[in-house]
Amino acid sequence: MIYADNAATTRMSKTAIAAMLPFLDEIYGNPSSLYSAGQKAKEALEGARQTIARLIGALPNEILFTSGGSEGDNQAILSAAAIGKKQGKTHIISDTIEHHAVLHTLKKLEKEGFEVTYLPAHENGIVRPQELEDAIRDDTCLVTVMYANNEIGTIQPIRELGAICRSHGVLFHTDAVQAVGHIPVNVKDDNVDLLCASAHKFHGPKGVGFLYAKRGVRLQNLIEGGAQERGLRAGTENVGGIVAMAAALQEAVDGREENAKKLTALRDRLIEGLSEIEHSALNGDAEQRLPSNVSFCFEGIEGESLLLLLDDLGVSASSGSACTSGSLDPSHVLLAIGRIHDVAHGSLRLSLGEDATTADVDEIVRCTKQVVAHLRSFSPVWRDLCSGKGNFIL
Repeated sequence: MIYADNAATTRMSKTAIAAMLPFLDEIYGNPSSLYSAGQKAKEALEGARQTIARLIGALPNEILFTSGGSEGDNQAILSAAAIGKKQGKTHIISDTIEHHAVLHTLKKLEKEGFEVTYLPAHENGIVRPQELEDAIRDDTCLVTVMYANNEIGTIQPIRELGAICRSHGVLFHTDAVQAVGHIPVNVKDDNVDLLCASAHKFHGPKGVGFLYAKRGVRLQNLIEGGAQERGLRAGTENVGGIVAMAAALQEAVDGREENAKKLTALRDRLIEGLSEIEHSALNGDAEQRLPSNVSFCFEGIEGESLLLLLDDLGVSASSGSACTSGSLDPSHVLLAIGRIHDVAHGSLRLSLGEDATTADVDEIVRCTKQVVAHLRSFSPVWRDLCSGKGNFIL
């Protein structure tokens, strides 16, 4: 099997597993306890906090442990909105290709009286800094723009966007779930006030993540009931998961430069191979994208059938976000960058892992060409396009 859906989740690294195991058996104390078994767990918890803070350029007391990216996005956005409301500021700026953890939270705030401006991501999937500058108002309390897109892989000009927010005194949040561990992220250099990450995107365990909140940004609780995490998130901490997350992130950062170089070459080889399929198109910017991400649309086919047949051939891929894989609607990201419904339905997302090889890439290309040709051979849509009854888009 060739696993090419690392944007959905990654295999836990052996380093992360080894770091986690002692806290499932030997060091199982509650870190809030005063006795020695609990204090050993507490020491490991705080050690992990220090490691994560150092790796993203933060202070340890600016790191809050969460269950993952969705929780972190919710807490960050709702907290910034609460701060803004107290100041009489109820305008928020985001963009049209955010993860639903952000978009649904913004819809919730709109029902509560907030006004949200959604910036276009344009055909290449990138937000333009000048459009953010033009959109900021006196009552803007928050800007939230994801670091790297989970479907089309585009990397936003975060540092420039953050500098604009900083110059206007507006809080800046970024969903960095796809970025942390894969590309350089430094919250200070990037002018970020709030940032979220999830361990299972960089070879850590599922169900654990972290939220960075710049010192002075007051967070609003989502979960009440205890004094854990400085009173900001109730519930006994997942010590084993947190320690594994820190170990996985350290390993990812240590190997990031070498892995990025390898994956970029494989990514470009994959793009070149898939581009040979007629009436296909790469989604997102060709260069400002994650080293591992390749997203394509193929005219005249259905993405669901493409995925199932690829799976039969031993290739695991997706058509977009794993969080919306049960939806029959086309990707909101692809629609936002200008793909029409019929074309957006024929999408394929491939996200390579560090263990991918040239042979894997060539096999993915071979299988995709085979499946696309097969699906088109009995597609009435493709037949109409070829006969001139319809017009090709791609």
